[in-house]
Amino acid sequence: MTNPLLQDWDTPFAIAPFDTISDSDFAPALDTALSRHKAEIEAIASNPDAPDFANTVEAMEAAGRDLDKVLSVFFTVSGADSNPDREALQREFSPLLSAHFADISANSQLFERIASVWEKRESLTLTEEQQRVLMLTHRGFVRSGAALTGADETRMKEIKNRLAVLGTEFTQNLLADERDWFMPLGEDDLDGLPAFVVDAARAAGREKEADGPVVTLSRSLITPFLQFSPRRDLRERAFAAWAARGANGGKTDNRDIAAEILALREERAKLLGYDSFADYKLETEMAKTPDAVRKLLMAVWEPAKAQANADAKILQDMMHADGVNGELAAWDWRYYAEKRRAIEHDLDEEALKPYFQLDCMIEASFSCANRLFGLSFAPLDVPLYHPDCRAWNVTRNGEHVAVFIGDYFARGSKRSGAWCSAMRSQAKFPQPQTPIVINVCNFAKGDPALLSYDDARTLFHEFGHALHQMLSDVTYESISGTSVARDFVELPSQLYEHWLDVPEVLSEFAIHADTGHAMPEEMLDKVLGAATFDMGFQTVEYVASALVDLAFHDGPAPSDPMARQAEVLSELGMPDAITMRHATPHFAHVFAGDGYSSGYYSYMWSEVMDADAFAAFEEAGGPFDRDRASALEQHILSTGGSRDAAELYVAFRGRLPGVEALLKGRGLDAA
Repeated sequence: MTNPLLQDWDTPFAIAPFDTISDSDFAPALDTALSRHKAEIEAIASNPDAPDFANTVEAMEAAGRDLDKVLSVFFTVSGADSNPDREALQREFSPLLSAHFADISANSQLFERIASVWEKRESLTLTEEQQRVLMLTHRGFVRSGAALTGADETRMKEIKNRLAVLGTEFTQNLLADERDWFMPLGEDDLDGLPAFVVDAARAAGREKEADGPVVTLSRSLITPFLQFSPRRDLRERAFAAWAARGANGGKTDNRDIAAEILALREERAKLLGYDSFADYKLETEMAKTPDAVRKLLMAVWEPAKAQANADAKILQDMMHADGVNGELAAWDWRYYAEKRRAIEHDLDEEALKPYFQLDCMIEASFSCANRLFGLSFAPLDVPLYHPDCRAWNVTRNGEHVAVFIGDYFARGSKRSGAWCSAMRSQAKFPQPQTPIVINVCNFAKGDPALLSYDDARTLFHEFGHALHQMLSDVTYESISGTSVARDFVELPSQLYEHWLDVPEVLSEFAIHADTGHAMPEEMLDKVLGAATFDMGFQTVEYVASALVDLAFHDGPAPSDPMARQAEVLSELGMPDAITMRHATPHFAHVFAGDGYSSGYYSYMWSEVMDADAFAAFEEAGGPFDRDRASALEQHILSTGGSRDAAELYVAFRGRLPGVEALLKGRGLDAA
């Protein structure tokens, strides 16, 4: 029987036929796909014809179609619906894939052909996009170690292979800690919790097959529990488990793994002639240098810390007024911040949450995309990888643009957080293909499912990434959609969050789940007025993580990352009652793979731009100004990585932004 992963998919829009694919199909399909890709690469490398763009660079772009299909399905299900078999396959596949791509980057014949095309680029008649693809291909090979020889070449392969194994181990250890821990709650422990938290705890208890409600380490449950539980002892237990992910000793402990990853990254950078891994990593980003990153982060750190310290004094006074002596602790902050928000902004989360129905927020994100870019969304009935998933056919003027898949609910088989991925990216070569884009979130289930305001913001954020994929209009897949500099990729996602705050959007889509009434104007004003509430806390926990990440990679790799983390936080004067958003043992952005290593700062780098970019709409005809939307699509959303990120932003805005708009947007300009 033919492996379904290797067949042509005769399905709507060639979506993977999930209902015919089993876990036993992955290993043999990968083996065949790797062999085919290897043969394709060898054919390119040994081509007797003189190297040119078509027979070398374009040929590489066209190679690996089978491998792309297999991996797109596997990584989709292993991240969002894991099981022991898939985890075992991840451990098996990581070194195989690392070795495969290391062999390609170390193929001297292939690199000679690429270098030959690069050297004669001025004499070639290439489009601007082709010039960009050639530059990125050549640069990628050089940065992968293609110019290394002998022992250095061998060592580079070993490093890449080991890093792939360690990244998988880090991810699976974190997932195991998040999946296995839960705290049973007695009926008395539910006192003071809003109904939506109680419902989520009962649903989690059923999933864990416990006797009653539980608190898990799913962010959608533990965060509101820390916000609303009056039981300080339970908050402390829950927070301790949340903070200890990846650092519980035993086989799931990530601390030694983090140390080895940092050492190997430094060695890799030194082999390539860089002073540090941060120098290596940032060379291709908008920031370019560690100093530029540090300058941005510190410009935000000081006003954020000042605001957080002022807030901490207020919260501690509130705690003392409750008869709780001692210092404000990390497990107290969210609880007293929520009480303060209710007082200062007269906002009741339990009264607010019914207005943020998941289905309504999905419709809101679709409506904004329609008004801005003319996109329409129609439900699509196709088999998907989990019953929770939903799909839509995305069209514009009646023409198919993309398939969008939403996977919104938390479950034990899904890693934490939220992300956007493309099972297929847009391209016109070697044949036209439209994107299949997935948004994955971890919201609590309910009937109906209700979101917090932060949840709704996450939904808009991930949909901004999806728009970057869906509106892509380039020739080559390697520069399609979100294939851009890491500190530029968050611009479309963070920019799209702004439309959630547009009053007319909330007036239309913030509909009460029980009454069907729109959010009252008075409540709407309070929601928007509280938009920058507790921003000192949020900024400090984020920037601290970004600065620790930078410190890990800018200089010698620390033999004890936990000690280095403590040292950096001490030097910064980290407020006692705030912890890093992602401490080292569960800092998946940095250690689960190479994506955000020395690059966690990129969310803030992009925020500098997103604050300025939304101001461009406000300065024009308002948030739905079609000229500004057209410019955003033309210069940013459709262009992928076809031009330098700074050029793209200047083309849209006319200039690069400063940090002032960010500080104003976070309410820290007066801090």
